[in-house]
Amino acid sequence: MVTGNLTRRAPTGQETSVPEHPHHDPAHHGSHFDDRAATWDGTPGKREEAAAVAGAVVDALDLRGDERLLEYGAGTGLVAAALADHVGRVTLADASAGMLAVMRAKVAEGDLPAGTRVLELDLAHDAVPCERFDVVVCSLVLHHLVEVPPVLGALHDLLAEGGHLAVLDLDTDPDGSFHAQVDDFHGHDGFDREQFSLWLADAGFERVTVVDGVAVTKPDGDYPTFLATARRA
Repeated sequence: MVTGNLTRRAPTGQETSVPEHPHHDPAHHGSHFDDRAATWDGTPGKREEAAAVAGAVVDALDLRGDERLLEYGAGTGLVAAALADHVGRVTLADASAGMLAVMRAKVAEGDLPAGTRVLELDLAHDAVPCERFDVVVCSLVLHHLVEVPPVLGALHDLLAEGGHLAVLDLDTDPDGSFHAQVDDFHGHDGFDREQFSLWLADAGFERVTVVDGVAVTKPDGDYPTFLATARRA
């Protein structure tokens, strides 16, 4: 595993150096994913779903093969692992201590590409790192947030000029059944595609495209998703 310090830009514009794996703040990161991290990859259909998401991203983006990839909200790194052969250096970021522990173990055991970096990062609260990436991927992450537009702005700032964002997330779930079994859920029951596109444009992205994504299968049925891609000018 690659360790060290990650330079972040403070709100004043001054650069500060913070530990790459800072202390986990439970006020920022709920226990839901911590509790599920150890068994996440064994959930029926998770690996297949991640492979399908990665395939959709590859189909949507014209990848050269040397891109600096960041998967934000990476969970256990399944999507990034499926993308690894199509990009260059891989960086995985998450806010769950449990998920971070699983990813670090995977890197150490060779289940994720050598040189993969694992970072604790919560863009709803943390300063934006100074490092830039060519591709940022988020899969089924943003609907967990209360305020999405500020995080889209942070993701825009993480991209190098001409870099691409790919977001796969839930279409509007009118009755909230997708999260019916999740206690104390305060995120979004999916997104309206037009509204999400406007958020991307307001965050500074161009060439915004939204297409059908990969259906997410749960015991009570399939849930449709969209894949939004956009470019930093």
